[in-house]
Amino acid sequence: MILASSIFLITLIFVIWQPRGLQIGTTAIIGALVALVLGVVSYHDIFTVTRIVWDATLAFVGIILLSMVLDEIGFFEWCAIKMAKFSKGNGHLMFVYTLLLGSFVSALFANDGAALILTPILLAKMKILKLNAKTILAFILAGGFISDSASLPFVFSNLTNIVTANYFHIGFLEYLQNMFIPYIVSTIVSIVVLWVILRKDIPKTIDISLLTNADDVLKSKTLFKFSWFFLALLIAGYFIGDYYDLPISLFALGGGLTFLAIASYTKNVKAWMIIKTAPWQVVWFSIGLYIVVYGLKNAGLTDYLSTILQELNARGDTIAIIGTGFISAVLSAVMNNMPTIMIMDIALQNIPNHALAYANIIGSNLGPKMTPFGSLATLLWLHVLAKKGIKIGFWQYSKFGLMVTPPVLLVVLLSLI
Repeated sequence: MILASSIFLITLIFVIWQPRGLQIGTTAIIGALVALVLGVVSYHDIFTVTRIVWDATLAFVGIILLSMVLDEIGFFEWCAIKMAKFSKGNGHLMFVYTLLLGSFVSALFANDGAALILTPILLAKMKILKLNAKTILAFILAGGFISDSASLPFVFSNLTNIVTANYFHIGFLEYLQNMFIPYIVSTIVSIVVLWVILRKDIPKTIDISLLTNADDVLKSKTLFKFSWFFLALLIAGYFIGDYYDLPISLFALGGGLTFLAIASYTKNVKAWMIIKTAPWQVVWFSIGLYIVVYGLKNAGLTDYLSTILQELNARGDTIAIIGTGFISAVLSAVMNNMPTIMIMDIALQNIPNHALAYANIIGSNLGPKMTPFGSLATLLWLHVLAKKGIKIGFWQYSKFGLMVTPPVLLVVLLSLI
């Protein structure tokens, strides 16, 4: 356990620190190789982990490719401008609409898509609107939170969702039926709590006349209109895939590559540039870190957790769901939600209560917001902000996360019950 924990902690430290530009995927793979060489994991474990995460990883790549193409043609910028103008200059309405937009993007394009693509667009628009630093920070912090708290409704809305749904053989429709209400509740409660905490930094009025016309940012109005039809078709494909028990990556990656081909054929994007700049490091990060975490499983961590979870389950659904959700949330905040979701899934596999699998997802999606290294989306989001000149300190972020996350998490878990 000491050896497995040490390898995991050192790997996680280097993932967060990224010394000399060492990328997260490279670090995770090095950690996995060290675990293999030292006997913490075996070659068989590597195949087991790959079998668990391949669908989630390929689906994530597809969603990001689709998001990048839509971003290139102006889809998200159009949405951001429309959102701002719809507020008619009311600062508090703009705050609410910004979070609703973030919830929509997170649901359809995953939390990482919302963090990586929508954040820079909103930041640019807020600078055009000449908002002060406190207001910009309030909008950015709120948007960063909603990107994870709203990543609940679809299997593809978060990597953690895909991994758990595949692990417990939860279908696309079954998942949506169980998580749609928690998604709505999470969006509403997140907006309310965030507004209460940040309302003093939100101006009453904002001069929206400084913004350009939404249609002017579109590269192709025809492709833009087609993209809405394509998204509807893609979602229908997920339901068809669920009926025939097909992997979600078949539609997510297939859809992303298809739309990329269409956009490239119409000369609106350069396919090779999109593929080149896609976050391929996430693929290596997913596989590498999961292998490192499997070493903790081999060392007995999941057995300890399973004992605790079985005790909670014996005390009834309410205590079991809330307890599981908060255990998952705390572990995610401390050791990142990617390894947490796998450890918790393994610990839950012999407990005949699927509600706890959903509680694990909710905890793993919201819990990471308590620390800046709780999720991959947050790490990437902070990296994007730093490149844009906005640096959020560890304690500044953690203080904010610890105020917002527990009450939202509790209410969402109660809605699951």
